[in-house]
Amino acid sequence: MSHPSSEPSPTPPNWPHCGYGATADDPVGCRGIHVPGHTACLAHLAEADHDAYLATLSPGADIDHRGTPFAEGLLNQLLTALRNPATGNPRFGVARFDSVTFQDTAWFNSATFQDTAGFDSATFQGDAWFVRAVFERLTSLGPLVCAGRMVLSEAVFGGPVTLLLAARRLECRRTRWSSTAELRLRHATVDFSQAVFEYPLTIAAEPKPFLLPNGQTMEEHALAGAPSIGVRLASLRGVDAAHLVIADVDLSQCLFTGTVHLDQVQLEGACSFGTVLLGTHWVRWRPVRFTLRRTLAEERCWRARRPAAVPGWNVEVSGAEHVGPAQLAPVYRALRKAFEDGKNEPGAADFYYGEMEMRRHDRINTPRAERGLLHAYWMLSGYGLRASRTLGWLAAAMLLTIVLLMGFGIPQDDPKQEATGTVPPGGGKVTFEIDKKDPQNPTGDRFTGERFEKALNVTLNSVVFRSSGQDLTTAGAYIEMASRVTEPVLLGLAVLAIRNRVKR
Repeated sequence: MSHPSSEPSPTPPNWPHCGYGATADDPVGCRGIHVPGHTACLAHLAEADHDAYLATLSPGADIDHRGTPFAEGLLNQLLTALRNPATGNPRFGVARFDSVTFQDTAWFNSATFQDTAGFDSATFQGDAWFVRAVFERLTSLGPLVCAGRMVLSEAVFGGPVTLLLAARRLECRRTRWSSTAELRLRHATVDFSQAVFEYPLTIAAEPKPFLLPNGQTMEEHALAGAPSIGVRLASLRGVDAAHLVIADVDLSQCLFTGTVHLDQVQLEGACSFGTVLLGTHWVRWRPVRFTLRRTLAEERCWRARRPAAVPGWNVEVSGAEHVGPAQLAPVYRALRKAFEDGKNEPGAADFYYGEMEMRRHDRINTPRAERGLLHAYWMLSGYGLRASRTLGWLAAAMLLTIVLLMGFGIPQDDPKQEATGTVPPGGGKVTFEIDKKDPQNPTGDRFTGERFEKALNVTLNSVVFRSSGQDLTTAGAYIEMASRVTEPVLLGLAVLAIRNRVKR
């Protein structure tokens, strides 16, 4: 059998170690703990002693192989010795794999850990498979490093547990937690679809490498070259999020449709979402402008699939191919409520905008008349959240009113007062009537400074729903009435939008 050696370290472990391969440059040598009754670890034991030791093991036995390098099927030999004939699966008592290096792909599928399962400072050079594994009394797993996938799908955790993992990917599909749990992660992309938990569970990003019990920082050489993306959540589909806490996690690629009680999820710290494709873009000879807001990956994927998609919407998210506005509107609504309950008003505003966008595009659940109203609401004020858009419409309406008043509404001259009366034939009291001449439609040069000043005065008074007292032509009276209806509404929408942005 081969005799792999562990990575050199200047510090000896706090257990009797093998020392295989020690040199002047590496005086510690192999850090693997002695197999009971021998002076070598399992990896460097003589073949006859190796076989004899494995023969003494039985399902449920306690094992201690701290620091031992596992390679070339050595783990499979150990699991075979612990396999329960009744179930065909390995069964551990107390399992100590602290500081172990698994140089092949490590398989613990369907294994049962009856007591402590120590993997502190363990390193998996490839994937680590714990599919359908059962951890009956495990209180902590890690800190450990996995250069590939850490697969805990369909695993069962029987009690309160803390997982400290640095991995490229963590898969927890249909994983079941029977008590409280905390997952503190580094680098990993996490698939949490259909996970089951009825107690508080936290998924949090760890900003710095984990500290080991001896105070040293855990090395992450196995992850060298991995993109520094932080912790990213890939899916929450099928999860009941009523007891879920997410902290400092990238949610820009997360799938949310199908999540239950999403309005009760707690988002803490710097949880980030994706954003829209900012700026003005031309689609089929018409401009389309997107303003900054947080969006879900499923919306971006839906926009990329549309026939009139804006160039640059090239988002491809596996599993979001059949999601559209009908499914996304309730997701945005639930996330809006979660942000509001968490007193995060700016985030709530973005998800309110997303909800209204999905309702506007939903041809299944939103009637045509309602879609028309939503479209007008979007154009005029961005659903009451885009003050600049409303102020732009207000400025355009005021400019149009001024131009129309100068062209048709302001009379040629201010009407003069005139007095008329009748003198009785035999003398006596004379009665006079004071009146004004009817305003005359303008002729000649209508766009003068004087006429602009009068038109501006009428328009400004109309914005605040007041009458200027200016004499107007018949056309001007109707222009003023229209102005006094539309412009105060636009002003009110602008104030509402500013208030919503400040409040949120």
